[in-house]
Amino acid sequence: MNKAEKQHIVKTEGLSIGYRSKKGSTVIAEHINISLFSGELVGLIGANGIGKSTLLRTLTKVQPKLKGSIQINEKSLKQYTNLELAKVLSLVLTEPVVSKNLTVFELVALGRQPYTNWIGNLSSKDLQIVEQAIVQINIQDLKDKMCYELSDGQLQKVMIARALAQDTDLIILDEPTTHLDMYHKAYILKLLQQLARDTNKTILFSSHEIDLAIQLCDKLIVMTPNEVVSDTPCNLISSGTFENLFPKDLIAFDEETGSFRVKK
Repeated sequence: MNKAEKQHIVKTEGLSIGYRSKKGSTVIAEHINISLFSGELVGLIGANGIGKSTLLRTLTKVQPKLKGSIQINEKSLKQYTNLELAKVLSLVLTEPVVSKNLTVFELVALGRQPYTNWIGNLSSKDLQIVEQAIVQINIQDLKDKMCYELSDGQLQKVMIARALAQDTDLIILDEPTTHLDMYHKAYILKLLQQLARDTNKTILFSSHEIDLAIQLCDKLIVMTPNEVVSDTPCNLISSGTFENLFPKDLIAFDEETGSFRVKK
């Protein structure tokens, strides 16, 4: 399927993000123009404190935008009710699970909340979707375990399964590889790449694993002090975008290897 045939999932035009107070507005980033399509794995990268979490909070309606427009499935974000938004967008945060005194199956099943009746009973269809999500993430052997028994890597896979069970067109993850070792960082991002291809969902994640993101993502959103750029990794390398990501006194980007190195 080429890009022309893919569904437009997220689009921003002239977006400005930041904070409002009685004293006025503090702009974190502006002139943000992003187009994300179905089936894409998209990495959001930038230095610490650059505004990645602010952008994700704005895209998920947790924080109001300062200016511009945000559309999800060609509908303005401000027109979505919370329940409607929960059926098109699922969110995986770095915060600890509210209650680890649940089984893995029970936690994954929480992804069906937007669709259950007011009592919260799961239908046979809900149960089928939960089981399918568990199989897709390959955590069948963890299904009956308590969440407090899991390692950080196992719990992250369970949280991704919960997002899959929510059955949304867009999955957004904030730092999904935090606290994981190098192997599990690569495993989680490779899993997200495979899910985007297999499910045709748009998966957007923020990460400090820039080298891995360059290798695995279809598209990157790069936040620098001067601009926010969205393009394929190859085009971003060719345009020299990564050279402006960090101060040049210590870190340099090697175009040939597509990775960063410490200056000697």
